[in-house]
Amino acid sequence: MIARPPMAIPTLAMIGLALLTALLVVEPGTIARFDAPLSAGLRGFATDRPGLVTVLRVVTDLAATIPFIAAGLAAIVLFAARQDRPRALFCMAVTVVVPAGWALGQWLLHRPRPLDGFVTVTANGFPSGHTSNAAAAALAVVLLAWSGVGRTGRLLLGLLAASGVGVIAASRLVLLVHWPVDVIGGCLLAVVVVSLAARWVPQQPGGLALSDSRPGKVSSRDGSCEVRRS
Repeated sequence: MIARPPMAIPTLAMIGLALLTALLVVEPGTIARFDAPLSAGLRGFATDRPGLVTVLRVVTDLAATIPFIAAGLAAIVLFAARQDRPRALFCMAVTVVVPAGWALGQWLLHRPRPLDGFVTVTANGFPSGHTSNAAAAALAVVLLAWSGVGRTGRLLLGLLAASGVGVIAASRLVLLVHWPVDVIGGCLLAVVVVSLAARWVPQQPGGLALSDSRPGKVSSRDGSCEVRRS
């Protein structure tokens, strides 16, 4: 079943996202003092590596809105065909709410992107849509697969998911499409939406919370999971 993160995870992410948003509105200069030096350093790094810029222009579009929605729709159809209603609803919530969330943020907040970036985008920049998409997809895969793999599998799954998000986030920064705070905001938004979606979807008998997934505590019988209480 879908793993359910502790409520503390989306709560902390929501607080962090709210604080960043408030700072952007009330104290944009404070955010600029954090963003500007990092982006300036990345500009020099990318200028000296035109080949890397070319590669990143392709890689970054893996997390664009159309691929994200297409993958989400494919997952919805797959789980619906298997009559797995919880997973289908979960994928639907993530596919719809994540793009709506970052699009709303960019519409409401006047947050110009870095000037003269290696990719030209005219829309506002907070939060990063590509980063939100990548982080949401990665976390959704982890939660969907969590109860079906062992400890080593979970470690590898987590590393692969984090690496994928890191590559997309880095591409947005190196290409100077976003400021660092935009990328952080995108990750926080994804954590909030995906974690709450996992907790909102009705669980079938035997659905697991992350905190319950300990060796010796879970058994599988007739394709379902059962939590043994000591």
